[in-house]
Amino acid sequence: MIGDGWDGEPSVRPGDYADPVAAPSPGTRRILAVTGSRADFGLLVPVLRAVEGAPGMELLVVAAGSHLVPPALTYRDVKRLFPVSDAAPMQTPGRSTRLDDAEATGRGVHRFARIYRRLAPTWVMVLGDRIEAFAAAAAASIAGIPVAHIHGGDRAEGVADESLRHAITKLSHLHLAATPASAQRILKMGERPEAVHVVGSPAVDGLDRVEPMSDAHAAELGSPDTVLLFHPVGRPAEHEEAVAAAAIEALAGRRVLALDPNLDPGREGIVRALDAAGADGATGGKGGPAGGVVSRVSHMERARFLALLKRLARSGGVMVGNSSAALIEAAALRLPAVNIGPRQAGRERPTNVVDAPGETAPDIRQAVQLALAIDRDAITHPYGDGRSGQRIAEILALTPPVDERLIRKRCAY
Repeated sequence: MIGDGWDGEPSVRPGDYADPVAAPSPGTRRILAVTGSRADFGLLVPVLRAVEGAPGMELLVVAAGSHLVPPALTYRDVKRLFPVSDAAPMQTPGRSTRLDDAEATGRGVHRFARIYRRLAPTWVMVLGDRIEAFAAAAAASIAGIPVAHIHGGDRAEGVADESLRHAITKLSHLHLAATPASAQRILKMGERPEAVHVVGSPAVDGLDRVEPMSDAHAAELGSPDTVLLFHPVGRPAEHEEAVAAAAIEALAGRRVLALDPNLDPGREGIVRALDAAGADGATGGKGGPAGGVVSRVSHMERARFLALLKRLARSGGVMVGNSSAALIEAAALRLPAVNIGPRQAGRERPTNVVDAPGETAPDIRQAVQLALAIDRDAITHPYGDGRSGQRIAEILALTPPVDERLIRKRCAY
């Protein structure tokens, strides 16, 4: 149920969306996968499918954090593909400061501990660097439940992403790195070499099977030639608004589809900039004089999003903003991208990316022109061959979760 919250806490209570969970079969490994946002869920899908289909393993999915925050309520996307074993509400609608995130993280640790007590997982699996992954990893590590971490060792400043990602590494027992460079960082943090595996990014899995979006479906979105996806980096909302407005101004004359930002602190500033551009956040609408926005969506299912990116890759389009999707999925689909600002600072750069030299409209406009001139056929990336999900499932099946060397963490140097 969704109703009024209590004591200022989120209004979706644990268990509200849970499907029945049977007692585990003897000898079965329960893999509890945590998804906290639309972004990590898209990457997790091929891993979850591989685990679901593996003998001797049982998949439990917990939807947490921003999945449960209105109006998007993206837990529905999760539930459409997998049974949801429980829910872990953390954030409160309308509260998105960094102190609010700190409070939400505390709620998450408490919720996850209760969930683990009920579901008794063999492994807890998390991805990335968000507060949902950190809360889940912290509760599991303290409880003595082994943690498998996907996409550890990456660099990306975000809001508190860099610190959270590396903290999750130290809380985790099995490291599933996307690239050799990320694996080397994990080793330099003192993790045991036998616990570190280079598996590629699951974001690349299945992209070769994506069909480009059709003309008819693209027309429903205003036939865009540009996707704008810009997230906050923890600065004051006024600063985020100014940079988003500069990006919109730089794209004047292009057919832009704008996606709403995630729930990180500063989000309201970006939303104000999109509102000022004249696009309707729910249904799409004509852009105003502020820039080139012709349509806008609050959320787009991953399959549709990837179909649009592939269409743009083949039709001379471009992606603009500061999402990791521009550096991973867009690169694998051979779509040029413009990266703005510090959110992805430190992340490996595939050859599809042009970094805007500044955050002004002329800087961004110049970067767009350079990106459009990239030879798409020559684009390369370091994120693997599209078989990450299967590799991860195999490693989870082969790694003994009761190995004392695994559970008792020790710096390897």
